[in-house]
Amino acid sequence: MSTLTRARCRARAHPFALDGALAAGVLACMVAGSLVEPHGPQGVTWGLRTPDLLSLVLMTLGAAALVLRRRAPRTVLALASGVSVVESVTGDPRAPVAMCAVVALYTVASTTDRPTTWRIGLLTMTVLTGTAMAVGPLPWYAQENLAIFAWTGIGATAGDAVRSRRAFVRAIRERAERAERTREEEARRRVAEERLRIARDLHDVVAHHIALVNVQAGVAAHVMDKRPDQAREALAHVRAAGRSALGELRATVGLLRQSGDPEAPTEPAPGLDRLDELAGTFRSAGLRVEVARGDEGTDLPAAVDLAAYRIIQEALTNVQKHAGADARAEVSVVRVGPHIEITVLDDGAGEDLGPAPGGGHGLLGMRERVTALRGTLTTGPRYGGGFRVHAILPVETRTPAAGDGRP
Repeated sequence: MSTLTRARCRARAHPFALDGALAAGVLACMVAGSLVEPHGPQGVTWGLRTPDLLSLVLMTLGAAALVLRRRAPRTVLALASGVSVVESVTGDPRAPVAMCAVVALYTVASTTDRPTTWRIGLLTMTVLTGTAMAVGPLPWYAQENLAIFAWTGIGATAGDAVRSRRAFVRAIRERAERAERTREEEARRRVAEERLRIARDLHDVVAHHIALVNVQAGVAAHVMDKRPDQAREALAHVRAAGRSALGELRATVGLLRQSGDPEAPTEPAPGLDRLDELAGTFRSAGLRVEVARGDEGTDLPAAVDLAAYRIIQEALTNVQKHAGADARAEVSVVRVGPHIEITVLDDGAGEDLGPAPGGGHGLLGMRERVTALRGTLTTGPRYGGGFRVHAILPVETRTPAAGDGRP
């Protein structure tokens, strides 16, 4: 930190001491100016002269008032202007008491608005200059009278310039702080969205594969003694489901790696091109699944493709867990105009899939995925039994505009 910067910091920390030093300096300048004889035989005389006692008293009062210039700027200006008027009328030769009025006017101009500065500045200039010209001992055109007019104008102008600069610097600082807060809020929002997305992916992967493992393990335990070949086949499905779950978990958790960590898997995220494979895993677990496609030739964005796959995966997992052993599921994917519609139906006598205490986040996760893509999701029981999941996703995604309040 430079010496000038440290001095400024100390001055801001002790403004009363700074104003006291300023008052002492102004008093010294006024006393020094009162020792000059401005109208000698050969012009200005630099010889010493003794100021009048009244002039010394007025200079002392005006300088002392400057100590309080920050706390009561207008009162200090009125007092300084008063002693200047008295000196203009009584002093002969005059002492430069108007110097304290100039400093007080500068303080008022630097702490108020421009219209007020104009009014107070013009009033001060008029009173001091008019009194000196009309009542003072010197001719109205004397240079001392014109000097009062010029210095009061300079004081008001300088104070207004300082106030404008302070306002400009303050506006820049506030704008920078606001921009910094906006960046931090945007970073926190992105982190929260990424956490939510990873949580949805983890839920979908774990719920799907654990459900399959649970079903196949139950089949293996049931037929282990009587049909060991079927038990081995079920255990093979368990192993395949576990391997698939580990692969998807590795890919999802790989997003959390730091830049120096080992490279994450580069396998693309699943999409509707793996729908038949997904249906096959449920068929191997004993669920009857029929798939109908009407989206031939549709090239979906990666986000929509992944959301469609996860919605079908979660819906079939719910059928597997809740619809009963004899349930049958129907999956349809159809392109309708600018949207793709996904429907998963089952005919089981399923239980309520609404969120339960401590769990039931599958439907919530599906709804969050659809809402993030500006789609719609409808879920609920079917007439006559079963459950229906219907999602409409836009084929073309778009990023929300800044300040857009829509979800």
